[in-house]
Amino acid sequence: MIQPATMRFLKNLSKNNNKPWFDLHRKEYETARKDYEDFIQSVIDAFGKSDPSIAPLIAKQCLFRINRDIRFSKNKTPYKKNFAASINRGGKKSIFAGYYFHLEPGNSFVGGGIWMPMPGETQKIRQEIDYCWPEFKKIITSKKFRSIYSELDNEPEITLVNVPKGYAKDNPAAQYLKLKSWIAMQEINDTALHSASLLKQTVEAFGAIQPLIYFLNRAIEE
Repeated sequence: MIQPATMRFLKNLSKNNNKPWFDLHRKEYETARKDYEDFIQSVIDAFGKSDPSIAPLIAKQCLFRINRDIRFSKNKTPYKKNFAASINRGGKKSIFAGYYFHLEPGNSFVGGGIWMPMPGETQKIRQEIDYCWPEFKKIITSKKFRSIYSELDNEPEITLVNVPKGYAKDNPAAQYLKLKSWIAMQEINDTALHSASLLKQTVEAFGAIQPLIYFLNRAIEE
C-alpha cells in the first residue's frame, strides 16, 4: 500500500510548487519517493513471475523524475505533482510497450501500453493490427480485459482524424489503426491506495493488459 504521508506530500507539493518550498521539504520528498519506489519494486517482484521480461528490473530503472522539463512549456512550475513509473523491459526509456502506475491525489491510475511511439514502431504496430485483426480484436474484447479497462483510450490528441495512408477507410480495424498511442488505464481512488489489496489490484490490472503488451512488442520486434 501507499502510505498516507506520501499522498500528503504530493498534495502539499501541488499547493506549493516552487523550489524554496521543495528544498525546505526535501526530506519529506525523499521519504515519499522511497515509499513509492518500494511499492513499485513489490509490483515488479510479484508480476515478474508472470512476465519474465520485467523480472530483472529494479524500481529505480522505472521511476520518472519529479522535475518537469519547462524549457518549451508555458507552465513554469518546476515539479510534477505525481509519482509515475513505466515498467517496461529495458526500463522507462525502452522503445517497448509496458506497464504503468501513476500516483497522484485524486488522479491515480494503473494500466499500460505504448505512448506515442516513433514512426517506425507506429508503422509496425498498425501493420500487425491490420494483418492480425482477429487476434487483436480478441485481446481487446476479452472478458478479462473489458472487466478492467472497457476499451483502449481514444482521446482526440492520440487519434488521427482519418485512417492512415495505405489502409482502406472501411478496414474493420480502422478505429485502432487511427491511434497514435495504444494504451488502457484503470482509475484508482485514494482510499484504495492505502488498502492492503493495492498490490493485488495492480497485478490483476497488469495481467489483464499483458496480452496486449505482448502483441505490441511482437510487432515492434518484427
